[in-house]
Amino acid sequence: MEETSATAYGSSLAGGGFNVQKFIRQPLTIVRLLSWLFAMVVFACITTEGYINSIHSPDAKCVFNQNDSACHYAVGIGVIAFLACVGFLALDVYLPFTSNAQQRKYAVMADLGFSGVWTFLWFVCFCLLANQWSHTLDIRMIPADAARATIAFSFFSIATWAILTYLALGRFRRGVDDITLPTYSEAPPDTRTPYPPTYAPTSYNPTTYTPTTYSAYPSAIPDLKQQPAFTPNIQPQPDMSYQPPTY
Repeated sequence: MEETSATAYGSSLAGGGFNVQKFIRQPLTIVRLLSWLFAMVVFACITTEGYINSIHSPDAKCVFNQNDSACHYAVGIGVIAFLACVGFLALDVYLPFTSNAQQRKYAVMADLGFSGVWTFLWFVCFCLLANQWSHTLDIRMIPADAARATIAFSFFSIATWAILTYLALGRFRRGVDDITLPTYSEAPPDTRTPYPPTYAPTSYNPTTYTPTTYSAYPSAIPDLKQQPAFTPNIQPQPDMSYQPPTY
């Protein structure tokens, strides 16, 4: 009997074991960790150094052309991407322990849809931040390095999430087609057995059956159909001329 490894939607089937080193070294885990790191850099730079007070106003304004919507958008996208990376990493660890192909399909579909949407949202974030930074005139009191780092890592996030989308699409296309179930090879028949598995006659010559004819057997039993009709048994009448003797 020969048994081979089985996979479905890019993960080994349940019972195959979980290799931590192999999981960390695979491209999906590396790209997901990079996406997690880039998202953390984006929202950390904005929350720590993305708001400053101007000379003429005590209110803190966004460093990107004083457009608070740009900062709020980048923080929101970064925080959600950060949490999503943690959740999908946990899901990647969980998948090898489940043998339900339907659950694996839903997990890969969720990864594909979210990665595709967040690739587009990171592209919008990069364009928005770059546009607002280009319209920022006075940068003397602004931490320019943090602003540029936010724009740069927004651009890097586009690449990492696009790679995640590509990897999820590849896993979804493979689906259950790459499942390799355990294969079993039958043992060769034992030639030493005295009884063959099946019996087949070497030759068969059919014979024609000829029925034997017999003569009629005489019977001493009379034929009831030839007996005369029934006649009643008449009792003899006493002789009326008989006279008893007198003594």
